Amino acid sequence: MAKLDPARWWAIRPAQNRKPATYRCPLCGYHLHAMTSHMLIAPEGDASRRRHAHAECVLAARRAGRLPLHEDWQKTQPREPSLLRRVFRR
Repeated sequence: MAKLDPARWWAIRPAQNRKPATYRCPLCGYHLHAMTSHMLIAPEGDASRRRHAHAECVLAARRAGRLPLHEDWQKTQPREPSLLRRVFRR
């Protein structure tokens, strides 16, 4: 089975390429033809480390919680107090 780079969150977008290339899906390890519709996943939005993956694999990983989006990750971070709360804290 293929392995993903460790990342706090992932950027995901649909992709389809016209060049006759073959990639290996990082989620299942099987081959992926570039001319079929698939997804691009990038750890923490870093396009230089993007990977091509089967759409079905991406959806399954999202359901399992293995590919959190930036919005999902942001919800788990501590929130800074609002301006009003900081002003009245003095």
